Amino acid sequence: MRNTVVLILLIALQTPMSAQPEKPSSALRIARLKYAGGGDWYNDPSAEVNVLRYVKQYAGVDTDPVYTAVEVGSEQLFSYPMVFMTGHGNIALQDKDVRALRTYLEQGGFLYADDDYGMDKAFRREMKKVFPENELVELPFTHGIYRAPFPFPGGPPKTASRIWALLQQPSRRLLHIRE
Repeated sequence: MRNTVVLILLIALQTPMSAQPEKPSSALRIARLKYAGGGDWYNDPSAEVNVLRYVKQYAGVDTDPVYTAVEVGSEQLFSYPMVFMTGHGNIALQDKDVRALRTYLEQGGFLYADDDYGMDKAFRREMKKVFPENELVELPFTHGIYRAPFPFPGGPPKTASRIWALLQQPSRRLLHIRE
């Protein structure tokens, strides 16, 4: 018995470290939401990477600043606490995409949608499929999103952006689009 244990230990010690299971990471990860419809969901691939680097540097949050794409209707969607959506033009969500996105958001997922010119109309139409009972509302500059962690009393700097959100309690979901 003793020889068997020694043999197992020797074999284990000779196994390359890369074969060992990875330690789970607590780092915040964001995925790019890949959607159909012809809008260029892949536009500006450095956007979320830059946001994650900024958050790590200035807010002290552990992040994983890597570009990753996830299809809106896939199970992988649920592996990310936050997804980023951007592009120009059309968005077309299939029924399975609508169900998956609604479930994701109702379970606490966060969608940040950045209208990089021309996505607004399609985004609003598709979000109405996801939450037909709710309307997007403009957040006033007095809303907490403009104060935490940095104050922006006149809105986001260097842009004419306004933030529109879909808020509903007790869920933690917040959808917003910058125009």
